Amino acid sequence: MTNSAPSFGVRGRLTPNAPLAPLVWFKSGGAAQWLFEPKDTDDLCAFLRDLDPAVPVMALGLGSNLIVRDGGVPGVVVRLGKAFAKVARVDAVTLDCGGGASGILVSSTARDAGIAGLEFLRSIPGTVGGFCRMNGGAYGSEVKDVMVDCDVVLRSGERVTLPVADLGYTYRHSELPEGAIVIGARFRGRPGDPAAIQAEMDRISAAREASQPLRSKTGGSTFKNPDGAKAWELVDRAGCRGLTVGGAQVSEKHTNFLINTGTASSADIEALGEEVRRRVKEQSGVELQWEIQRVGKP
Repeated sequence: MTNSAPSFGVRGRLTPNAPLAPLVWFKSGGAAQWLFEPKDTDDLCAFLRDLDPAVPVMALGLGSNLIVRDGGVPGVVVRLGKAFAKVARVDAVTLDCGGGASGILVSSTARDAGIAGLEFLRSIPGTVGGFCRMNGGAYGSEVKDVMVDCDVVLRSGERVTLPVADLGYTYRHSELPEGAIVIGARFRGRPGDPAAIQAEMDRISAAREASQPLRSKTGGSTFKNPDGAKAWELVDRAGCRGLTVGGAQVSEKHTNFLINTGTASSADIEALGEEVRRRVKEQSGVELQWEIQRVGKP
């Protein structure tokens, strides 16, 4: 796939050399060779079916847990729009959620339907597709705890439904195939009182506001919590609070968050993360693992 227009037709929007920095929370990084925003599922299936199998494909949600490297992303970045952002009630305790739906929309719809157990999604800055790929979680719950199954368009263009048992979920990890795009999922909660659900959502929101740099250009939690430890405590003990590389800084408010102070390149942000990992390993012997996804060419 070159930068000339593909020979097959699409009904959605296909943009060459599309800047990705405006679409990710860090507001840094290069362009996508191609950005595809499909009109609907059939459009996505046909596009992937006709696309050269050698061309890499990745999905982009809200761009919250992502470093796009400065050299950009080769191949195709798929971004799901409004057609994939719907949430509907299936039964008394189950929601059918589009892959592009936000955690706030899912949790709010659950509240209105009197479905408890999905409040934690309010606190995850991302979309259903990202939650499913990463087994997103917060405040003691994970997606694997509430998912029934998910609809996926494979790299071949085939649409399949995968039950949660087939996804190989572990902490912030799934066995979803490379290049697969999550277009929807069913989440099941339990009967609840809307007022109590709202109170829990408010509690979660207040806790995030108090502890996280929500108004900064950040990527969310940077490192996975090691077994029996909290990443932020290890980072703090290693003396990294406020540490900077170029325009990137370890947050003073929450040390498992990196922030772009305004001028950081993605190289600055990634280099800062690697320096934090080095210092933590030196201080505590623990090798932190990235939770933020890093994609593209340096």
